Amino acid sequence: MRAEIIAVGTELLLGQIANTNAQFLSQKLAQIGVGVYFHTVVGDNSERLQQVIRMAAERSDLVIFSGGLGPTQDDLTKETVAAYVGVDLVTDANAMKYIEDFFTQRGIVMTENNRKQALVLAGSHVLPNDFGMAPGMAIRHDSTTFVLLPGPPSELYPMVDRYVMPCLIDLLPEKQVFHSRVFRFYGIGESALEERLLDLIEKQDNPTIAPYAKEFEVTLRVTARAATAEAGEALILPVEKEIRDRVGQYIYGTGEDSSLHEVLVNELRKRGESIACAESCTGGTVASLITSVPGSSSVFHGGIVCYTNEVKNQVLGVSEEVLATEGAVSEQTAKLLAENVREKLGTTYGVSVTGVAGPDSSEGKPVGLVYVGIAAEGLPTVVKELRLAGRRQAIVGRAAKFALFYALQMQKER
Repeated sequence: MRAEIIAVGTELLLGQIANTNAQFLSQKLAQIGVGVYFHTVVGDNSERLQQVIRMAAERSDLVIFSGGLGPTQDDLTKETVAAYVGVDLVTDANAMKYIEDFFTQRGIVMTENNRKQALVLAGSHVLPNDFGMAPGMAIRHDSTTFVLLPGPPSELYPMVDRYVMPCLIDLLPEKQVFHSRVFRFYGIGESALEERLLDLIEKQDNPTIAPYAKEFEVTLRVTARAATAEAGEALILPVEKEIRDRVGQYIYGTGEDSSLHEVLVNELRKRGESIACAESCTGGTVASLITSVPGSSSVFHGGIVCYTNEVKNQVLGVSEEVLATEGAVSEQTAKLLAENVREKLGTTYGVSVTGVAGPDSSEGKPVGLVYVGIAAEGLPTVVKELRLAGRRQAIVGRAAKFALFYALQMQKER
């Protein structure tokens, strides 16, 4: 099945909002083995939308629209698709009642144009909108299935999960289960990961292997098509073993929504362990990531932002001699910061980050030089030297995530 995603909205072309719906839809379709061949963005113009629809119908089996189902005059998706497939727009009674009740309950007078949101293509399969007013719909015309979805992600995402995906699975030529496993990597780039796994990727058929980069990380999705989830799991296991044998040291977790800080916090909670951090160049970013995880208060004792040498010396006990001879950005300083914050806050692990985030060099040391220290109860302290590239914020973000990653690695050794 060849799929195409058409996002409708002039605000997308102007760059006022990002097309996150297309990213979400592509990921969802990949999970069930449907390939997305084209992404198109078109403004709120009926003539141009008609051109896009004609082209999409000629080359795609499945065309998914997002946006243009609202109450205003520039919401033209329903009208334009209806004209193309040759059907009328009719009022969906359930949607109309929901809209009327919405305004009644809030004591607001409903303007007449809101009735437009209850219109659907005659003969279409209506997709309820549990978080908004305009329902989605699906209709087949000739050899193409058209799916129309609202634009707001808060409405589109749950509609896709609850109603669209089951419909699409029923449309697949073979009733199969698509069983996936996601591997999350840190400390290795997308190109380096692909090079290590290139032969597996090139000969892939079932399971398929799809790498992609995301926010300083790399994710690998392995998807198997099979009659049952158990059969899919059996197909994935030998591929997983080969991946772990080659690049297992960079895998920090598996799962759809896991992140470095979530995995670390969850592992600390399972083990009954705790962590504290001392941050210089990252300015509290490590602590912010950890505390963004619900329940982190049970494992995170605190963090000290030791941005100046005075704080490194007076609060965290790095001697003036070390700061003068080795420098604030040094292996020795990172080591002492990690050990001393662990001891001072009474935790299992102490993490430190000190470096040069830029834009200017410091102590004669280049931008991007960062030291991460990991002190653990009962183990020798480890200090990692990083040479990071990019702008200041990118260096800070990468350094913070390396700190989390190295803490996870140290945890595996205890």
